[in-house]
Order: sequence, then C-alpha cells, then structure tokens
Amino acid sequence: MSLSKRDKKHLWHPLTQHKLHPDAIAITKAKGCVLTDENGNNYIDAIASWYTCMYGHCNPYITNKVVDQMQQLDQVVFSGFTHEPAIKLSEELVKVLPNNQNKIFFSDNGSTAVEIGIKMALQYHFNKGEKRNTLIAFEDGFHGDTFGAMSVSGLSVYNGPFEDFFLEVKRIPVPNGKNLDVILKMLQDLISNHKVAGFVYEPLVQGAAAMKMHNPEGLNQILNFCKNHNVITVADEVMTGFGKTGKHFASLYMETPPDIMCLSKALTGGLLPMALTTCSQKIYDAFYSNDIAKGLFHGHTYSANPLSCTAALASIELLQSEDIENNIKTIIASHQTFGNRIKNHPKVKDMRQMGIILALDLDVKMQRYGNLRDKLFKFFMDNGVFLRPLGNTIYIQAPYVITKKQLEKVYQVIEDSLSIV
Repeated sequence: MSLSKRDKKHLWHPLTQHKLHPDAIAITKAKGCVLTDENGNNYIDAIASWYTCMYGHCNPYITNKVVDQMQQLDQVVFSGFTHEPAIKLSEELVKVLPNNQNKIFFSDNGSTAVEIGIKMALQYHFNKGEKRNTLIAFEDGFHGDTFGAMSVSGLSVYNGPFEDFFLEVKRIPVPNGKNLDVILKMLQDLISNHKVAGFVYEPLVQGAAAMKMHNPEGLNQILNFCKNHNVITVADEVMTGFGKTGKHFASLYMETPPDIMCLSKALTGGLLPMALTTCSQKIYDAFYSNDIAKGLFHGHTYSANPLSCTAALASIELLQSEDIENNIKTIIASHQTFGNRIKNHPKVKDMRQMGIILALDLDVKMQRYGNLRDKLFKFFMDNGVFLRPLGNTIYIQAPYVITKKQLEKVYQVIEDSLSIV
C-alpha cells in the first residue's frame, strides 16, 4: 500500500480540511532544493518548506555537526543544567542580533516564541507594580496558533472559533508612507485610553498576510513612540529572521531596536524544531529578584536541546559564510530581473520584493483556500515546483543554495501558470 493511502488511516494534517483535500503527497527524500515523492517525482522547494530549510535540505555541514553532537550529549533538562551548545549558541547569536539583545530564552516553535514574548511584556509591567492588560498589533498580522499568539494575530480565517477567549488587543494599520500621522494619532489615543503593555509586530513583511510589506521609516517612528511611552516592543522575526530580507534580521533596517525578538523556522536550518525569545537587559532585569514569583515561569521539556542548538550554530556559521552571502545577493538580483520581466503582465496586479522574498498579486479574485488556488498549486506541482499561493498571491522564498537553473525554472513555471488564471 502506498504511503499516501496509509496516511489517511490515522493522520490529521495542519491547515487542512480533509473532506476537501483527502490526499497528501508522500515525500521520501529531500536534498538541496529538491523534494522527491514516493513515485520518484522531483519538486523544487521554492518556499524552503515554510521558510525553514534556507541552506537546503539535509545540508551536510549541519547534519554532520549534529551527528557528532549526538554521540556526546543528546538531551538534558535545561532547568538547573546547562551545556556547551546552548552557551556557544548564545555567544554567537548576540553577535548578529540588534546590539541591545542580551538574553536568550529557549522554546520549541514560533508560536511559543511569541507566546513567551507576550508574557515577558505583560509580566514586565506586573513585576514593576503596574498592571497593563492591553496589547497593540498590526492589522492582518499572524503570529502563531497558541492563544496569546492568536490574540495578536489579525487573520480571522485561522482564529474565528477562539476569538471570545483572546487577550485584549487593539489593531493599527501598517505604515505605508502616507498614513504615519494617522497611526501616531491612533497610538496616542490608545495610550490615553488603555493600559498598553506591548506592541507585537512582524517587521517589514507580514508573511501569512500574503507577504504584505511596509516601510522601515514608518515602523521606526512607531517603535520610537512605543519606547517613549514604555510600551514593550516584540518583534516577531520567526519568518523574516536569518537573512531573508537582505539583512540578518528585518529589525536591523530600523534605528530603534525591539525590546524582545521571537525567532524560529530558519534558526536550525530546518533540521530540528527550536525557537528563541531574546530580550534586552532592561527586560531581564525586571524579572531578576529575590522574589521567586517575579521569575518567568515558562518552560518546555526540550528547551535548548543540544542537537537543536548544534544545528542552529552550524546554520549561523553558514549564514555568515561568503558563499551564502553571495548566493543571497544573486537571488535578490535575479528576483529583480524577473520582477521587471513580469510586472507588466496583464494578469499581474502588483509585484513587491524584499531581500529574497518575492511576491506577485494576481489580478483576479481568489479565495485563500479555494478552487483557483488549488488549481494553481496542482499546476506548480505537475511542473515540478513546490509553491503555496496565499489567496491571490504567489510568492517565492527559496533556499539560499538554489541554483540559477532551478530559479529560472521557478520563474518560468510561475509565468506559464498565468495562462490558467
């Protein structure tokens, strides 16, 4: 019996309505930028498997490091113990983070990284004797599937059944170069009328909102406003982190750094699950006390797993390597060339790019998970390219190791797909 048929008996897949989409494609092998299914079909992974495998699947530099670590120390509780991979990772990571980030808290995935960031922001004020219960977030943001992360997310397609149980959140539009005065007025009103604890945001690119982009100048003004009013800023860089925007982190485009950062996905090069919530010394100091109740009582069994830490260390080394830095520049230039080639196509409504993230909006109405979206997905897969359209948006976020030939095939398949729209 095929893997796809065996899958149906017990498995429940994420973001899937199984009555409408009963079949899952069984992948048996992945190497570099190529996925191989059980029938021997190959697909270029043009979204790096949800933006994780940025150095390619089964990257030997990462896997070899993890294999070596596996023989030495596989797992140990991180409450009361520590180990070299976690310590070394913290030392290397703070070198590439915004310069105010000084402390690192481990967890398992992007949602929990954000959850911890929210808890840090709320408890920061609580520990200082000031109860603040309101958070600010961007419209159309997405931050994960746990309750705090859902609360600050603005995409009701994911959150509808749970909205009655959310934290208190007020939303503002993203800065577009024309609405900053309006946003700052909204912020002033929110500060005046609510006890605002923190601002949670995706810097510069909102991933699940179909790669919606906003400008760094406006975001910097918002961060300055928050800083001046002691509103804790929480940058969700789960998607944008580790080179995708052209800098190591999107937050580096702003002069004002966040108080807290949330990291996952490409952190370990896609090899193992892990997440980090980093923060400034100011945040940490609010929890440092003789009063045990002022500690951050949050923990995960696999926090700072030595194998995951080792994968993250290897990934950071690759990110800073000359080869990867050159590859990123090549992808950025290639995207610009393709964008100029296709932007005037009658089926293309809008084209935008930041770093290696390229998105185009089709000039057609589509449901986020509708028939046309499914038709496009099938077209891409039938032509050997793995892409997942978001509504009427097709986007590329390929591994840094993609070849020019593979990238050109991705472009050509996207261009060819416009004939079926």
